[in-house]
Amino acid sequence: MTRERAVTLLRRFGPLAVIVILFVAAFASGLAGHLSLEELRTRGAELQAFAREKPVLCAAIYLAIYVSSVAVSLPGALILSLTAGFLFGPLGGALAVTGATGGSTVTYLVFRTAFGDVLRRKPDAFLARMAEGLRRDAFNYLLTLRLIPAFPLLAVNVAAGVANIRTRTFVLASILGMIPSSFIYAGIGAGLGHLFARGGPVTIETLLSPRIYLPIIGMGVLAFLPLLWRHWRKGRGAAPLPESLDEK
Repeated sequence: MTRERAVTLLRRFGPLAVIVILFVAAFASGLAGHLSLEELRTRGAELQAFAREKPVLCAAIYLAIYVSSVAVSLPGALILSLTAGFLFGPLGGALAVTGATGGSTVTYLVFRTAFGDVLRRKPDAFLARMAEGLRRDAFNYLLTLRLIPAFPLLAVNVAAGVANIRTRTFVLASILGMIPSSFIYAGIGAGLGHLFARGGPVTIETLLSPRIYLPIIGMGVLAFLPLLWRHWRKGRGAAPLPESLDEK
């Protein structure tokens, strides 16, 4: 095998090999079963002590877990974003953005290389609409999708891979689009840490704490950002969003 052939195979199937390794590691370790608020509460004191004593190592482990979870599409991105605030304070949002972007990039590269040709020949109708919008206006379209926290990471990552957009564009738009929600979730996580330290059940009364309701208010403000962004995009004649987004 020539060197050029080896490099081509590595570029095409390297990301797939990474995601297979992450998938096996995630399920072998039982990671999915630990991504819950109950687990966070039960082991909260232990985790916070570890974060204080070894912040760099804790941050590295956190990023590895976040990247792996998003890459193999485990249902736990929200819990992990809350955990960032719980362990590192509101600024833990920076770690959440990094983890979400890292995991999303792995998935995007897999569907851009190993599976891209197959999906481009027989695309799903919804993915085809998203991919077309990404091809016409990749950065702005992707940024709009990332500003909607409820929109599935996996669907956006797959569509970006099928559209074969530039990696630099994907990473930059993902980071900028996920910053608002990541920092708001981290703020909520920091508030939960305060409530867990006090003990007792988390009730409606405890949610009146400024540590909790201020980030929730921020989340409400965030919900209006896609509408404002869509209005600005229409003024520029940018590619329309999928119909399912317009109905939200």
